[in-house]
Amino acid sequence: MSKQTKFSNFVKGRSPSSKKNDKVNVFVDHLQNTRDCKDKISGQTGIIYDERMVEHQCLWDPNYPECPERFTRVLERCCEYGLLQRCVDIQPRKATSEELLKLHTPDRIELLKGTDGSPDAEALEAISSGYDAIYIHPSTNELALLAAGSTVEIVDAILDGKVQNGMAIVRPPGHHAMKSEYCGYCFFNNVAIAAQHALDNKGVERILIVDWDVHHGQATQQMFYDDPRVLYFSVHRYEHGAFWPNLRESDFHYIGSGAGKGFNVNVPLNKTKMGNADYLAIWHQLLLPLAYEFQPELIIISAGYDAALGCFEGEMEITPACYSHLTSSLMGLAQGKLAVILEGGYCLKSLAEGAALTLRTLLGDPCPIISKVGEPSLSIQQSVLSAIYVLRPFWKCLQFQGRFDVSKVGSKKEGTYFVPSVTFEGSDVKPTTFATRNCYPVQNRETINLLDQRLDKLIKETSLAVPKHRLCFVYDERMASHRNVNEPGHPERPARITSIYQKLLEYGVLDRCYRLDARDATREELLWLHKADYIDEIAVTAGKKQSTLNQLERQYGSIFICPDTYSAALLSAGSSLCSRCHSGRIAVVTQSRLY
Repeated sequence: MSKQTKFSNFVKGRSPSSKKNDKVNVFVDHLQNTRDCKDKISGQTGIIYDERMVEHQCLWDPNYPECPERFTRVLERCCEYGLLQRCVDIQPRKATSEELLKLHTPDRIELLKGTDGSPDAEALEAISSGYDAIYIHPSTNELALLAAGSTVEIVDAILDGKVQNGMAIVRPPGHHAMKSEYCGYCFFNNVAIAAQHALDNKGVERILIVDWDVHHGQATQQMFYDDPRVLYFSVHRYEHGAFWPNLRESDFHYIGSGAGKGFNVNVPLNKTKMGNADYLAIWHQLLLPLAYEFQPELIIISAGYDAALGCFEGEMEITPACYSHLTSSLMGLAQGKLAVILEGGYCLKSLAEGAALTLRTLLGDPCPIISKVGEPSLSIQQSVLSAIYVLRPFWKCLQFQGRFDVSKVGSKKEGTYFVPSVTFEGSDVKPTTFATRNCYPVQNRETINLLDQRLDKLIKETSLAVPKHRLCFVYDERMASHRNVNEPGHPERPARITSIYQKLLEYGVLDRCYRLDARDATREELLWLHKADYIDEIAVTAGKKQSTLNQLERQYGSIFICPDTYSAALLSAGSSLCSRCHSGRIAVVTQSRLY
């Protein structure tokens, strides 16, 4: 084995020895990931939908919540914001039998296929009554196949590098569709099928599924319950089992089984009117720590918008703008490989706005400012702590909270201990037939008008301004003139900024930035923070002999000064104020910390 091969193996973290018992020192090059990303830049956003999806509708109940307008209103709002035109169109397709059979039984596939094109509404309703909360239309089979296949297709486009991320605006939804049972408006589990496809055919080993639909995606949970390759994270209204789907398995202590134990996370919402503060607390206290430890290679969001303000099914109060923040916080993971798949959402206005702002975030636009976020409710604090309690043995990121034995809590006088409890107020009795009409909550006209007014106000007050330049850059080589004359090897030396500049050039980053001219800070600007006598004392150093400056250095004790220090300091301070260029972000590479 050559020295070069040995070195190559070492930096990749592999032992060059073929002997199992040989002890070798393995050196890992922690900068290799950075070098590997040198030529990678964010790609475009894909969009997939099929206008035929409006055909799926309930023939016997015109007020059924899962209606064609859910689809059309989302597309209309995305068009109004000019979002669809900025996306890469991905062609929809039907799921194949092979893809469906990975997770669904042949008899359920064949039963739905048998309804294809049926003109008998009475027979379709009779079949529908055998399942919880569904209706079957003559086009349902074709459109369910399209929804599932299109979800696989958007995931493929992301994993194949055709797009960076993407959104599937599809219906019927999927996350309640079980292996051998239709359920909750769903026939085939779109997200689960796409995730299984990625695991089986794309070499993906870790997938994070985030389900923010207000109803628990019990079917997705069931399909990956013992699979450690899929971290399923669901936030859903539960009310101790009193809320649909009324299952014990939707509670926090169902965390997976076998090898998958610890990889199923439920955050039950046990009261209504949960808002932005509650969801952001779940993200920051639980989801993001788990996600960063898990390091997914793909993220799929089951994006239901029925927790949004105005939705009569969820009765929660997430603002449309908050969905931008929930999405954005996940985009730094999995190298940005993120697929958003439409699930529920039945207040048409909040559904359309929330989905449009989600797509806008995928396209890279800045998240809109949301109103002041208060303290999360006591109920959500209990739900998060309950989840942490049962998940702690499986995740390093949860260890900082410490462990304690429940049996010993009573003997501890100091400190506060949280001990979760399990309460179930649902029913384990499953009906043999289900209602097919008027089987959903209805808001009165006064409530609808009040919520509509709140939504209109929120939408009107939400600023969607986009800066002229996404990233500006300031650099001036004159700052490198600030140096330690007496100690050339001092850590705070000119090479700190010149090397950064050269590396940014090498990586091609500066070609993608808007370059600003560096400038001096004015005396008025310096006086915002510094006293006049201090400014004057530094100003008089310009051009003085180094021997004189050495005396001043000793006076301050923690700085060095050279004849060019004052001019470099003015440039450094002034350049930091260049963000008035209306840029979303500004990168300033400066030398000198006197101001």
